[in-house]
Amino acid sequence: MPLYEHVMIARQDLSNTQAEGLIEHFSTVLSDNGGKVVEHEYWGVKTMAYKINKNRKGHYAFLRSDAPATAVQEMERLMRLHDDVMRVLTIKVDAHEEGPSVQMQKRDDRERGGDRGDRGGDRPDRGDRGDRGDRPRR
Repeated sequence: MPLYEHVMIARQDLSNTQAEGLIEHFSTVLSDNGGKVVEHEYWGVKTMAYKINKNRKGHYAFLRSDAPATAVQEMERLMRLHDDVMRVLTIKVDAHEEGPSVQMQKRDDRERGGDRGDRGGDRPDRGDRGDRGDRPRR
């Protein structure tokens, strides 16, 4: 069977348990139609780049599935009809990656250039800069 990855954004005014309930609901839709959810992740409430239906934030969920195309189409159809779901993205992949998704991996300070010294900035040291001399006061 083909492998898919789905990302869903639900309304911000849902509780965490309601958002996770949506994941379970759509997982059962897939399983009822001959597919299965290999893994799912709840990413939490995140701020979006722009408003969708007057919402600035949304509950993000990620699902990895192994399902026939008809099951995925039915799940997407029901997601688009559901009032609490704002956006859906489904991508067909060749293979699922092992471990957590990039969104769930803990970022290490060293990967982001965390060795900044005691200055805390990204600028280089200005020790080679010459003396500016006496400047007139205004």
